[in-house]
This record gives sequence, C-alpha cells and structure tokens, in this order.
Amino acid sequence: MNSYKELEKLFREIGALEEAESILHWDMSVMMPAGGAESRAEQLAVMKSTIHKMLTDPYLTTLLDEAETDPPVNLWEAANLREMRRSWRHAHSVDGKLVAELSKASSRCEIIWRDARPRNDFTAVSGSLSKVVELVREKGRSKASGIGVEPYEALLDQFEPNIRITDINRLFDDLAEFLPNFLDKVLTRQIAVGGFIKPEGPFNLAAQRDLAAELMERVGFDFDHGRLDISLHPFCGGIPDDVRVTTRYEENEFAQSLMGVLHETGHAMYERGLPVDWRLQPVGRARGMTLHESQSLLVEMQVCRGLDFLTFAAPLIQKAFKGKGKAWLPENMEKLQRHVEPSLIRVDADEVTYPAHIILRYRLERALIDEELEVSDLPSAWNEGMRALLDVVPNNDRNGCLQDIHWFGGAFGYFPTYTMGALAAAQIYSAACKANGNITSAIAEGDFMPLMSWLKENIHSKGSFGSTDEILVGATGIPLGTEDFKSHLEARYLN
Repeated sequence: MNSYKELEKLFREIGALEEAESILHWDMSVMMPAGGAESRAEQLAVMKSTIHKMLTDPYLTTLLDEAETDPPVNLWEAANLREMRRSWRHAHSVDGKLVAELSKASSRCEIIWRDARPRNDFTAVSGSLSKVVELVREKGRSKASGIGVEPYEALLDQFEPNIRITDINRLFDDLAEFLPNFLDKVLTRQIAVGGFIKPEGPFNLAAQRDLAAELMERVGFDFDHGRLDISLHPFCGGIPDDVRVTTRYEENEFAQSLMGVLHETGHAMYERGLPVDWRLQPVGRARGMTLHESQSLLVEMQVCRGLDFLTFAAPLIQKAFKGKGKAWLPENMEKLQRHVEPSLIRVDADEVTYPAHIILRYRLERALIDEELEVSDLPSAWNEGMRALLDVVPNNDRNGCLQDIHWFGGAFGYFPTYTMGALAAAQIYSAACKANGNITSAIAEGDFMPLMSWLKENIHSKGSFGSTDEILVGATGIPLGTEDFKSHLEARYLN
C-alpha cells in the first residue's frame, strides 16, 4: 500500500507537468507570436522528455511491480494502478530521444502549417510533414513491440485504449454500407420539402462572440474556470479547472462558428465534470477520445442542431444580429442546420456526410503509417478519396489535405474517434432522454441542467474507471454500435 501511495505522489507531479504542457500548447495556438516558435518547440520537447524520464525511472517501475503484488482493495485505487501501468507501458515502449525529436518536429511542422494553409502551399510544409511521419512510423513500431499490436493500433491506443483495426472496420464498414443509399434519400427529400432562407450578413464579430459566450453559459460553461478565444483551428484545450475553448469567426457566416463553439463546449463540460477527487491521477482523466468526441457531438449535433434547442436559441440569434423576417424563425433555423450537402471541409460538414470525411482520413493515415503512401502523394490520394466517397474534389490543397491540424502536429490515430464519438453521442443521448423525460422540454427553455446532470453522473464522473464499452454499457445498456446513430439520422432527415 505504501508503494501505491508513493506512486500517487509521483503521478500527481507528472499530471501537473502534463497540465502545464497543455497550457503551453494552447498559448502556441492562440497567443504566441511567430518569433517564439523555436523557443516553444524546445520548451515542449523538454517538458515531454522530463515526463518520459519520470515514467521510465527505475524507481517508478519498482513501485509499480511492488504495488501490483499487493494491489489496493479500493476499486478506484485499483483502477488508478491499472492506468498507471498503461502510462508506463506506453512510455517504456519509446526511447526518450525519439520523444524529444518527435515533439520538436511536430511543433515546428505545426507552425509551418499555420503559414502554409492560408497560402495554399503544400510544398512549403511537405518536407516537415515527411519528417513527422517518419518519426511517427518509428514511434508506432516501437509502441507496437511493447504493447503487442500493429504499429497503427499502437498509435490508436494513445487516443482510444484497446481499440483495434477490426473494431473500427466493423463500425465503419456498416456505415459505409448504410450511408450512400441514405444520402440519396435525404437529398431527394430535401428537394421535395424545399430549402431554407439563409440569413443575410454581415454578422458583427463582437456580436458573434457575445452570443457564443451566452449560449456557452446556458450549456453550463463556467467562465471562472475557462476562456473563449480565437485560433486558426477551433479546439478545446487547457485543463479541467482552466478550460480553453477557441473558435474562428467569419463576418459573412455565423452558424459555423457558433456550432463550433457549442461543439467545443461539449468537450469543456466533460473536462469540468471529471472526478475532482482524482485530479492529476491517471484514473481521473477522460477515458478516451471516443467518449470525449461523444460529448462535443452530443451538444452540437444531437441537441443544438435540433428544433428543441433552436426554439429557445433562434430569438437570441435574431436579437444578436438585429435580424428580420422568416429567415430567423426556429423552423427555418432547423432547416438550415439539417441541410445536407457533400462538401470539402470536415469541420463544416453535416452529420450525414461527416463519416465519409473520417473514413477518408482513417484510410490515408493508415496507409501513411504502413508505408503504403508517401507524403508527396498525399494531395492526389486525398482528392481521389474525396471523389470516391463524396463525389466532390478540392480545387486546392487548402480545402484538401491542408485543412486539418492533426497530422502536422503529429496526431495520428485520432481521426477514427470522431465518428466513433458520433455513434456514442446518439447512443448516450437516446439513453439520457429515456431516463429523464424532461430533458428535451428543458432544452427548449434553454435549460441544460437535466441533461448535464445525467451526463455528469453517467459519463463525466467515471473518468477512466472503466473501459469505453464498460462506461457505455453502464450508461446505455449496450457497447458501442451503429443502430442508435442510424435511427437518429432517419428520424431527423427522413421524417
């Protein structure tokens, strides 16, 4: 037991360093001047190396071995010990020199991408991306050897513990069979029922920010423990007690930014709801990115694009932009939000075509890691994949393979969790509404408390106590599947 308590102390220190690293990443994306890039890359590399050294220290290894010979009786402590070993296993599988080298390469590549994307210049970043991919391949091989899986699965495991390629293929193959025919039905129905009236801009940027902040607070976001800022790529960062949400604004379009903010607010609410008693311990972290993405997509897609929420929000939106006419009515707003159209940009895609964007990225990043695709061939492979999956082709790389930050920042294995999160979101929201019949009527009044209370009890507060499927079974009665998602799409888009 003394060994376990000493481990808690060490992992609290590791957790504090990881939180500091998260804030440094946020600052790099939001506040840091361009001239700070090299210094920041060095800072982050040192931070990662320090954490890696702590995790691979022989003393920590001895403590783990001792604690596992006489594991804690308390179930949360036992789960924490299991997650400590998982962190140790990932760290021990990779050499410290590679950790530092990949951190520097990813930070530099991300900075170059921030300049290259607006200029539509893939050539400017392709060399840096090739270096990142080379190092990620090495990391995947090292982790695969230590964990006992394929290299790409080892990268997946960083974001979604214990997921396997066969699990993803089972879910994605089901969707790939269902969605093309369903999309045809939806597009045919849209023509029959008529279109929406698009609200006319310009939409004042300060008004957009104020509206976003007001709706964030309605969802439950606490600005005493978080911020809303601007970045090139919207994200939620920071730490549970200091959550950082970012978005980007367009003067001629408000809905994309607003829905993006609500999406990131779902992430923020998950972070804020994690078990307070286990802050800075591995078991107190979010279980994985499938559940994390489920919380953002539940807020954005399941709730905020539905008529219940828009009944409440439409008058606020109209007031914010001084709008007049039928374009601002809830029914028209709902038509606007459920409009389906194959498009180029993932973050702006509707929920019917969105899985195709993820399936493409899943296939491409697997091919990159398995050395079946080189970075120089990525633009053409991307365009061919978009044509095959959605029958649209980017007219430039800015709208193609340059659009996402993930690969340029070294994050390979993350993309599948977006669509797995969408599946989980439909499953969780269905279960929540069945458990509490007041959720939808409360949302129509702008009251998210019934929903958030249920989510905190059944999802957020579980941290990493169980696996993703164990948490889902506890909350919904079944492991992750596609049926609730397909039922949701049919109810929203064909009825």
